Amino acid sequence: MSEFVVAIDQGTTGSTVLVVGRAGETVSRGYCEYKQHYPQPGWVEHDSEEIWGSVLEALGQALARGNVRINEIAAIGITNQRETTLAWDRTSGQSLARAIVWQCRRTAPLCKKLKDDGLEELYRDRTGLVLDPYFSGTKMNWMLNNVPEVSRAAREGTLAFGTVDSFLVWRLSAGSAHVTDVSNASRTLLMNIHTLQWDEELCAPLGVPVSALPVIVDSSGEVARTKGVPGLPDGIPIAGIAGDQQAALFGQRCFEVGEGKITFGTGAFMLVNTGGVPARSAHGLLTTVAWRVNGKVSYALEGSAFIAGAAVQWLRDGLKVISEAKQIEELASAVEDSGGVMFVPALTGLGAPHWRSDARGAIVGITRGTTLHHLARAVIDGIALQNRDIMVAMADDLGGTLRGVRVDGGASANNLLMQTQADLLGVPVLRPSNTETTAMGAAFLAGLGSGFWSSVEELGSVWRLDREFLPSMEAADRDQILERWRRALDAAMA
Repeated sequence: MSEFVVAIDQGTTGSTVLVVGRAGETVSRGYCEYKQHYPQPGWVEHDSEEIWGSVLEALGQALARGNVRINEIAAIGITNQRETTLAWDRTSGQSLARAIVWQCRRTAPLCKKLKDDGLEELYRDRTGLVLDPYFSGTKMNWMLNNVPEVSRAAREGTLAFGTVDSFLVWRLSAGSAHVTDVSNASRTLLMNIHTLQWDEELCAPLGVPVSALPVIVDSSGEVARTKGVPGLPDGIPIAGIAGDQQAALFGQRCFEVGEGKITFGTGAFMLVNTGGVPARSAHGLLTTVAWRVNGKVSYALEGSAFIAGAAVQWLRDGLKVISEAKQIEELASAVEDSGGVMFVPALTGLGAPHWRSDARGAIVGITRGTTLHHLARAVIDGIALQNRDIMVAMADDLGGTLRGVRVDGGASANNLLMQTQADLLGVPVLRPSNTETTAMGAAFLAGLGSGFWSSVEELGSVWRLDREFLPSMEAADRDQILERWRRALDAAMA
């Protein structure tokens, strides 16, 4: 009898592999970092072979730990850094160029040209995205025009483009499948989110041949089987795929309209389930595909705050007022409130719903009585307030529907921050016992796709609550904080 699901979480700085048991417990874990390449300012690259090597190393660690019997692995799920783009040759299987990472800004001039050519609304309507170097399509264009091996393979009909999930499925299956799921395809600028197919009118301005793109598949369901993978037997189904943020939404069991999650990392990443119809945002949020399971698609709105945990890192590394990130909770808890101090974490500008790249961080309301405790409390408030702005914008786009928020990521361990988030949002904040929800989402999708778990309802017993933070702030007190926050935002954007 199958007892395990393997989840591969391929991230920007490293690869994590979890072996998950039938009760949703993490049986074992492996992790391997790999090198970041910065060939010139604004450019970020990964070596495809180093990505693959990190996955194999993390997989080997996970299989060697705990009581993992490889003949009892039911399925493999994959989640990945989403927009990072790779190119390889279908015939030889060899990589043709370094991967261009989602952070890379080299295609900014092309994005400007597409806007100048009047194509912004076309891409917005059909993809739910904005024309930005973040997304994969312009990266493919750059490779075609600047890497001779890529353009040659395109001419010869052997070119394979893909995001990291496509590359991993290809390698895990010895080249038997060139696929991507709908969530990753929705981040390329090339898939029409209404038809869920590659769109010739979107591919043509970027010069991307549709023949080089992977087949779009469901996020859950068998797409290939392992072959020739070190440490694994042949024939294990690869049965779940999703981009990292969508996988976290699924791993948090946000299956109903209005249910959302916040992932607290260096920044904060927010998605809210909008159901079976793509919602167009009036606040500049992205419309994206959340997943497609058994042929049924769910969409989401997405917004990101550039600074979350990075604000705490700034206190530690920039101001050097703390030596460890976890100290901020103890400092901030020593006072009842921030003493009127407001911190706007616009250290790299403000994203949705303000969209002011020229905004700068601000600390306002300082008096002779201000202490380090007040500053620490203001930093926690500032992180929660910017997240509130995004979540409220999402609720407004959904007609005021926000059913609750689930949290994960490193800073979700900060109880004061989680309580502050609940107080300012006015809805419960739920933290699971396992906060590696990105990998768990991949495990859930693979488990459902292989029959390891029978239904999404069964996942209710697998997802476990660690703590629920209920709003406790009086409405009048919240209104005062929000008024001070608006004035602080004005200062940051002045």
